[in-house]
Amino acid sequence: MVSRVRVWLNRTYAENVFFMDQLRRNPADRAVEIHATHGDADSPVLAAADTAELEPEGLSPAAYAEYALDQCARRGIDVFVPRLHQDAIVGHRAEFASVGTALLAPTPQAVAVFADKATAYEAVRSIGVPVPPWWRVGTAAELLAAVEELEAAGHRACFKPASGAGGTGFRVITREPFSLADLDGFPGPRVPLDVVLRALEQSEEAVDWLVMPRLEQPEVSVDCLTGPDNRIRLAVGRTKNGRRRGFTLHEQWLEPARRIAEGFGLHYLSNIQFRVFGERPVLLDVNTRPAGGLHQLSLCGINAPWAAVQLALGEDPGPVLPPFLGQDYTVVAGPRPLLPVSVPRQRAYATEPSLPVAPAPAPAQPAAPVTPTHA
Repeated sequence: MVSRVRVWLNRTYAENVFFMDQLRRNPADRAVEIHATHGDADSPVLAAADTAELEPEGLSPAAYAEYALDQCARRGIDVFVPRLHQDAIVGHRAEFASVGTALLAPTPQAVAVFADKATAYEAVRSIGVPVPPWWRVGTAAELLAAVEELEAAGHRACFKPASGAGGTGFRVITREPFSLADLDGFPGPRVPLDVVLRALEQSEEAVDWLVMPRLEQPEVSVDCLTGPDNRIRLAVGRTKNGRRRGFTLHEQWLEPARRIAEGFGLHYLSNIQFRVFGERPVLLDVNTRPAGGLHQLSLCGINAPWAAVQLALGEDPGPVLPPFLGQDYTVVAGPRPLLPVSVPRQRAYATEPSLPVAPAPAPAQPAAPVTPTHA
């Protein structure tokens, strides 16, 4: 009898509810039990898990690694997929292995290289992967000089934090003054140069930004699965051009992604993003973790999360090739359940105070689905 697999996802993105769904729908029909932890009691990953608990707040990276090791030992975790404090956790791979837990994460060296975007650009350029021009800036004067050089070459400038994820802090520089037009519709990424310069001059906090040209679409995210032997098992590109999404196996995107994943020890699941500068693809970013949109590969007949878990367990799936490329699609949001909240909090948000409030279950267990009854 094949034993169940116990997988833990620590504080991660809400989209990883789909990662969890795919693990349970694995083609081997193998039992998977998922443990989830998070700092937000209303994260949908807690409700989607078989067992769940809130993470302690205020732990240093080193203390968090100790907490994670204890979780794996106490809960019999077979595969741990770390996102929060990944850099601290991957340095203890042997200790996790000693309690029977495989880390579904890259090498410490790979995590360190790609934690800083400027370091990453230098590293991948050294192996022949094209990157956009960039300037690292920390002052108003440095920002202005970089913007003027880009504009003189006919480019629109943008900036983003040198470290970070998910597009947070990304802004496009404009010379147009702020006007009522900027207050019409939804907020966008455009920001007037004079506003940014004034904020930098008045701030007592240092910044660490990369200034670069605004790159063109399509944006192609290549999802990679790489073994600890540094050999690629899976590489499929997900294309994005406005609302339209699709898939590609074109080598102009896949070849540089394979070179990065295999060359830098991006073991297990990673996501390597490209855009266009001039007429050629250039690196945009490298994520040393599963992408939030990884589940979209199911439209190509691929269950990437399960293949990664197999690989982490030493059950090599071999080359993972899409049997077909799915048609173009778009992404829409849908509801996901949450765990019940405490009675006082539930009453605070209730629109019908007279309605009875059910007591919350034990916090480590997600609520069972409730079927409404009708008179």
